[in-house]
Amino acid sequence: MRAAAITITPTMTTTTTEAVRRLLTWLSPAFPTGGFAYSHGLEWAIEAGDPNDAASLETWLNDILLNGAGRSDAILLRHAHEAAPDALPALAALGAALAFGAERRLETLAQGAAFIRAAAPWSGPRLAALPRDATPYPVAVGALAADNAIAADLALAAYVQNFAAALVSAAVRLIPLGQTAGLAVLAALDPTLAALIKETRAATLDDLGGACFSADIAALRHETQHTRLFRT
Repeated sequence: MRAAAITITPTMTTTTTEAVRRLLTWLSPAFPTGGFAYSHGLEWAIEAGDPNDAASLETWLNDILLNGAGRSDAILLRHAHEAAPDALPALAALGAALAFGAERRLETLAQGAAFIRAAAPWSGPRLAALPRDATPYPVAVGALAADNAIAADLALAAYVQNFAAALVSAAVRLIPLGQTAGLAVLAALDPTLAALIKETRAATLDDLGGACFSADIAALRHETQHTRLFRT
């Protein structure tokens, strides 16, 4: 008896597969944005004793993602994805103005500039419209994703995962934490990242801003920290 034919329905279309491959390239630690050099104020906070273990690190990062720069970055990325090329310079200027302190401004603009340069092979009209040295990192990522017809949710998921992973990596070196503990923190942030993606879908530019004061103060105090491994 001949076996019945089995129809296999792929879970990802070719287009989605290509999008994932590109996002893995652009947001890989190997992509030359210099992300390894920034701690987002964590270096000062850890020296001051908070966070000082896996549990307090998870709390710290959860707050940044939902109430601080993580949330604002998510909104900026979504609006960059939807904006026409001629509207992007104004959005970039708004994002730069939101940066709290000199080091936060350096962190987002230096990575944005490096991302624009490195992403030139995939560039389209949106990325080309952005000022190279005055564009926040999430605005550049959102513009490039739109140039490549990558869905905003998918681009944002990759961006916030990279954002969280970079801060966990910094904390693993600074606290220090073991790699296993760091990965456990990253896994515990999954619901937070999912909530951030969902809750910013309808966010307007009026929703930009945050209330993550400890992280903001840490970023300011890092400017005069005596011994530093990170630029921020």
